[in-house]
Amino acid sequence: MNPTLLDLERLAREAGAILRAGYSKEHQVRYKGVIDLVTEIDHAAESFLIKEIQTQFPDSHILAEESGETKGAGESIWYIDPLDGTVNYAHHIPIFCVCIAYASKGVTQLAAVYDPMRDEMFSAERGKGATLNGKPIRASDTTELERSLLVTGFPYDTWNTKKDNFKNFEKLAKQSQGVRRLGSAALDACYVAAGRFDAFWELTLKPWDIAAAGLIAEEAGARVTAMDGKPDYISAPQSILAAAPGVYEKMLEQLK
Repeated sequence: MNPTLLDLERLAREAGAILRAGYSKEHQVRYKGVIDLVTEIDHAAESFLIKEIQTQFPDSHILAEESGETKGAGESIWYIDPLDGTVNYAHHIPIFCVCIAYASKGVTQLAAVYDPMRDEMFSAERGKGATLNGKPIRASDTTELERSLLVTGFPYDTWNTKKDNFKNFEKLAKQSQGVRRLGSAALDACYVAAGRFDAFWELTLKPWDIAAAGLIAEEAGARVTAMDGKPDYISAPQSILAAAPGVYEKMLEQLK
């Protein structure tokens, strides 16, 4: 049995309730890297999601941020990020979300990204458009880079990599209305889908960071590729450019 979009939305809401319930508490923070954090709530939400998926869809193959790969007999893959924006969460900054994507035969088919603090459910089914709390959303009709509001993020190894994204940030900040940095790649892409931002780019991501939000942006009419323009933004080495159609080529030119 295959899941429906309603299944993903329900799972995202229930995991979101775990995040919301734990938000105001002091957290048990562990460092996976210098600036790469994980809390007990990440693990609690992920454990809940994996248990629910395995119970309802027992043959599923799962890729999750904290526990890695859980192999299943089926060809479908679930991409799970139980808490995208952990650094924000650990500092009690209310910008974070739950991300769930379902792929069949290598193609993402269903996606749900839930922001529990704003009760915003971004979702999409391939070929059927994208919605925010059930209402259709569309990427902006902006055509001028200088009138665009952009968003990006920086890699966890930014202290010791040449691909730290700062040159791109500086260049595009001088050619646009501004570049924001919210701390949640999934919400960044969903905000492009909703027309709140005109473009989002980021390097050095993981599949669970962008699988769900990438489909939502695509179904909202944004152009979504890797930063070199190739259509596959899920496979390693992951990078993403999600932009309103009118500024996509201009963004691509600057990032190249």
